[in-house]
Amino acid sequence: MKTDKLFPSKNDPSPSLCDAHVSSFLTHLRAERYAEKTLRTKQLIIVSFMRWIVAKQLFVDDLNEFHLTKFVERSPGRKKARINLELAALRPFLRYLHTHNEIQSSPVPIDTSPVNDLKRRYTHYLLAERGLAENSIKVYLPFIHDFLTDRVAKTGGYIPLDILDAQTIQDFLLDHVCDRSSEYSRLLATALRSFLRFLFLRGETPVDLSLSVPTVRRWHQTQIHSVLSPEEVERIISTTDRSTPNGRRDHAILLLLARLGLRAGEIVILELKDILWRTSEIVVRGKGKRQDLLPLLSDVGEAVALYLCQDRGASASCQVFLRNLAPRVGLAGPGAVGHIVRHALARAGLNTPCGSAAHLFRHSLATKMIRNGASIAEISEILRHRSLKSTETYAKVDYESLRKVARPWPTKGGAL
Repeated sequence: MKTDKLFPSKNDPSPSLCDAHVSSFLTHLRAERYAEKTLRTKQLIIVSFMRWIVAKQLFVDDLNEFHLTKFVERSPGRKKARINLELAALRPFLRYLHTHNEIQSSPVPIDTSPVNDLKRRYTHYLLAERGLAENSIKVYLPFIHDFLTDRVAKTGGYIPLDILDAQTIQDFLLDHVCDRSSEYSRLLATALRSFLRFLFLRGETPVDLSLSVPTVRRWHQTQIHSVLSPEEVERIISTTDRSTPNGRRDHAILLLLARLGLRAGEIVILELKDILWRTSEIVVRGKGKRQDLLPLLSDVGEAVALYLCQDRGASASCQVFLRNLAPRVGLAGPGAVGHIVRHALARAGLNTPCGSAAHLFRHSLATKMIRNGASIAEISEILRHRSLKSTETYAKVDYESLRKVARPWPTKGGAL
């Protein structure tokens, strides 16, 4: 191969191919609203990468993630920040080449180790047969990875599933729950029980060892949720600066949380088609692939419409709420909504509770409803709970009603 062809392709070995790819990619990034300074930085990294490609006598058609890793680690002692910066420029460029220029991606070698093979099959089982949400699977997999790697370490590089027994499983649990929270222990037991049931159903183990996983006791309704008063809720909403694009987007998100009690994840996956303007309704896609219709209240609808008309702009994403920084795509996940809420709480001078900050509005809405006389069934319908047991916990925060049914404290000489 001749190395005077800069970044050649098997289908088009012309020297101008490099310039065409880079120019097209930069145009794509400008459409995603990247700043010119950022574009110049990315361009320099990409040019450096292409020179490395020429030196290695590679074709663009053969590139994959492996080559990016080799490039960023080309010399020892490189700073992690620089490596991350280069990867942030090169990964989108590689994706762009494969998707927009019809360049076939060279497959990345698949890790076929016993651990990864079992994890892939277990993931497919949870998705296809159990119907679990991706977030739930992300919770389970780290526990299963720890269990499998522990088995490999103790058996010398292989996983003898056919000789697994209850004692081995219980020893693993005892080793890993020491000095851990009860919630960690519960999740570990749940994930392990699910995985062992999968192994039995697939014939990997002769008996169903999921029955050997002890149950971690979890007392229902022991927790009293942190809530905000109606005045605090309005103060938080009013702190957003609606003269800025960020403020208008955050204002609409806070109203969806406070007025409709949406979960953070439901706001993230909310799409343009889910807002039914003519009927003043909103489609909420919640847990377990459940879909519900909620009324689009006037102040919520006005805030969302203002954001869509003035600030969202054009995007290939169907999500209602987009990142304010390039690339202009949908919010990454529930954590982005939690970040918005924590900033709003700080502006209002309120402390951030432990756990999900976004759920604070959901708890506050339920508490407000029950104090205003709403029934548990009505609150359950608004919050879209599958079971009334999930809603009953809010009865504990209706202190005024509880005082009416509380028995007087025993006094000396009083009746027993």
